[in-house]
Amino acid sequence: MRKEFYWKIVLILAVVVISVWFAHPIKEKINLGLDLQGGMHLVLDVEAEKAVESTLDRYIMNLRDAFKKEKIESASVERDKDNILINLSDTSKEKAVEKAVSDITDMEKIGSSSGSNRIVYQINRKMRKYIEERAVDQGLETIRNRVDQFGVAEPSIQRQGDRRIIIQLPGIKDTDRAIQLIGKTAQLEFKLVDDDRSLEDALKGNIHEDDEMLYQRAANPDSGEVSKKPFLVKKDVMMTGESIVNAEVRIDSQYNEPYVSIEFDKQGSNLFGKITKENVKKRLAIVLDKNVYSAPVIQEEISGGRAQITGHFTTEEAHDLAIVLRAGALPAPVKILENRTVGPSLGKDSIEMGLKSTIISGILILVFMVFYYRLSGLIANIALFLNLILLAGAMAYFKATLTLPGIAGIILTIGMAVDANILIYERIREELRLGKTIRAAIDSGFKRVFITIFDSNITTLIAALVLFQFGTGPVKGFAVTLSIGIVASMFTSVFVSRFIFDLMASKMRMEKLSI
Repeated sequence: MRKEFYWKIVLILAVVVISVWFAHPIKEKINLGLDLQGGMHLVLDVEAEKAVESTLDRYIMNLRDAFKKEKIESASVERDKDNILINLSDTSKEKAVEKAVSDITDMEKIGSSSGSNRIVYQINRKMRKYIEERAVDQGLETIRNRVDQFGVAEPSIQRQGDRRIIIQLPGIKDTDRAIQLIGKTAQLEFKLVDDDRSLEDALKGNIHEDDEMLYQRAANPDSGEVSKKPFLVKKDVMMTGESIVNAEVRIDSQYNEPYVSIEFDKQGSNLFGKITKENVKKRLAIVLDKNVYSAPVIQEEISGGRAQITGHFTTEEAHDLAIVLRAGALPAPVKILENRTVGPSLGKDSIEMGLKSTIISGILILVFMVFYYRLSGLIANIALFLNLILLAGAMAYFKATLTLPGIAGIILTIGMAVDANILIYERIREELRLGKTIRAAIDSGFKRVFITIFDSNITTLIAALVLFQFGTGPVKGFAVTLSIGIVASMFTSVFVSRFIFDLMASKMRMEKLSI
């Protein structure tokens, strides 16, 4: 055996051993897609126009603070759909108002006249589109962060069109909990409870324009009955959850109940300290999505940058709340347009049918190759078997997800791998008919067909990569197995098969090639 055989056999053995090591045990190493193991398929619509409204509301709050700081007491601010209206009783302050607006917002002035006491500002079309686009992108990233922390293996989360998000969660059993986690807006706000005005009057409908009625919802663990406790809170938001850098579930040592501990960044810590310092002995309501979780009395300034949310949670509820706070709030609400659940029984049937079709096609190919090409056909079958081992190892290494179209990709790969061997064998036959020796025919057959095999596989690989880049879940599954299979077949059909032929030609003094 020539020395060059040694490095070839070491390389082949190393690749096979590494592939087997990565793929074993195959049930644990290769993730199954939604169509094979069951799970959820959701199509969400991001209500991006709500992000525009939130932006306008934030502008209004900032403008009120600016007017107060600049002592422009004659100006009042309100929102009318996509416009901001500034009523100005003292027109001499108009320049100061315009400067404040230009410093804080990117809005365009669309209406006012000399001596008029109203100025109208509007978000331009370019800015509106930017806000809506950003809302969808941020929503996609927020949902991805929540799903990752929820612990779903190989989720598929993609944007579709202008404002839709497609989510596939394989293996999910508690679908209601997953939907609640994904769709929760999680807009955390800190507001002061208005104890100066009568709660009873407010319940009768006499609510001051600066206040709003919110409720704390609590479920009885025994009966499951939900009770609502009313709170009259001020509309002004003292602080939001944008400054949260961490949220963790902890257990209260006194009552042995879980609560969520939140930690603010430096800016948020300073603001929270300022709020608590200026409002000692007042109640601060912690509001999440218009639901009051708790309203503790501020006993003293809290300067450590930490707070806690209590609300008689179960451990699961506290865990989910911590997830959405860590992952951030959705910039706009999402609406479920489609909710499909694939049962595990359907996935089991798909796996059995896929395996059956793979085995049947594989057996037919093996029999055909041995019947038609004899010993050379057996070599092709060995290369094909190694091809499947390499494919399984690569999928396990890259943590690829096997889907039903992916199984179709494997079957196609088997056919393409055999096709490469057929091209080589037919060329070797032609060379033998021309009277060449066995060794010369093998050399010529592999060399002359290599370019043809390489070109056809490269074009197919490019198409598979395009499918992977722009396709959705099932299409990606097909593209993954096809891409890996093409690369593996190039190695087995050309390199491994050639090695076996060379080994036979050098060790066995063959007078006739069984082909």
